[in-house]
Amino acid sequence: MKFTTKALLGAATAALMSAAPALAQDAITACLITKTDTNPFFVKMKEGAEAKAAELGMTLNSYAGKVDGDHDSQVAAIESCIADGAKGILIAASDTKAIVDQVKKAQAAGLVVIALDTPLDPADAADATFATDNLEAGRLIGAWAAATLGADAANAKIGFLDLTPSQPTVDVLRDQGFMIGFGIDPKDPNKIGDEDDPRIVGHDVTNGNEEGGRKAMENLLQKDPDINVIHTINEPAAVGAYQALKAVGKEGSVLIVSVDGGCPGVAAVKDGQIGATSQQYPLMMAALGVEAIKKWADEGVKPEPTPGKAFFDTGVTLVTDKPAEGVPSVDTTKGTELCWG
Repeated sequence: MKFTTKALLGAATAALMSAAPALAQDAITACLITKTDTNPFFVKMKEGAEAKAAELGMTLNSYAGKVDGDHDSQVAAIESCIADGAKGILIAASDTKAIVDQVKKAQAAGLVVIALDTPLDPADAADATFATDNLEAGRLIGAWAAATLGADAANAKIGFLDLTPSQPTVDVLRDQGFMIGFGIDPKDPNKIGDEDDPRIVGHDVTNGNEEGGRKAMENLLQKDPDINVIHTINEPAAVGAYQALKAVGKEGSVLIVSVDGGCPGVAAVKDGQIGATSQQYPLMMAALGVEAIKKWADEGVKPEPTPGKAFFDTGVTLVTDKPAEGVPSVDTTKGTELCWG
C-alpha cells in the first residue's frame, strides 16, 4: 500500500470505475487532516489511519497544518480532497468554527466528513465525531487535583495553559471539565476565561507544544509566582511548563495535570513531571474513522454515535501513580500498556 498526498485516480481510471464496480472498491480514497504532523498524538493518529487503510485496501492521503492553529492549510487540504475524488475526510480541526463552511462544501460534493478528537462547532456540522469525552477527561484531572490537595484546594492558585486564541472545542471542553472536577463554576460552558473564581490566576496559550508551554508558564509565573496548580491542554505543553518551573526551582511545588496519555506523557507521569493525565486513544479514533469512510463508500451508511451521546466515545482513563480517593485511575505500568491504542 502506497500513501500519497496526490490523487491516484485520473479521468481514465474514473471511467473504469463506472464500468467495473469491483475496481471501484479497491480505489476508495480517504483523507486524514490533522493539526500538525509533529505532535505525538497526531503522529499516532496517522499511524492508525494508515494501518487500517492498508488492511482495507484503501488509499490514504494525509495532510497537516504547519503548527497547531494553522487553519488555512486545513482549508487547502479539504479543497485537495474534493478535487482528488476522495470518499471521505477525517479531520482534527484547528479552528472548529471557521472550518464549517469548507466542511459543508465537501459534504455537498458527496464526501462524508468525520471529526476526530475535536468536535466541530456546531458539532453536528460533521457527519460524525470519533473522540474522547473531553469534558470527562478534564473533569477527571480536575477531580484528581482537588482530591490530591484536600483542604488546600480551597486556597489553590490555578493556571490554565490552553491551546490557541480561537478556543477550539477540545480546548473549551477540557478547561470546563477541569473546573467542574475541581469545584469551580465555569460560567458560560462554551467560553474560556469568563469565570470569576478567585483561585484562577489566569489563562495563556501554548499552541500545544513544549516551547509554547514554557513561555505560557513563564507568563503565568509573572502574574503570580505562588501559582501551585497547572492545567495543560496536552502533554507537550505540560513538559514545557515543567521545564519553566524547574528553571526557577519551583518544579516540586506545582501540581501539573494534563490530557493525552501518550507513551511519552505516561513516562512524564512516572518521572514526576506530570501528576496525572487523562489518556485517550487516537489510534482507535483514526482506525474507526477509516472504517466508517469505507462503509460510506460501499453502502452509503454514516456511523452512529455512542448511545446517549452526540458522538462516538472512544474512552478515557486517568493515569497516575498517586491515586486519589473517589477518582478511578490506573498506574503508569498499565498506562504504558494502553498508550496509544
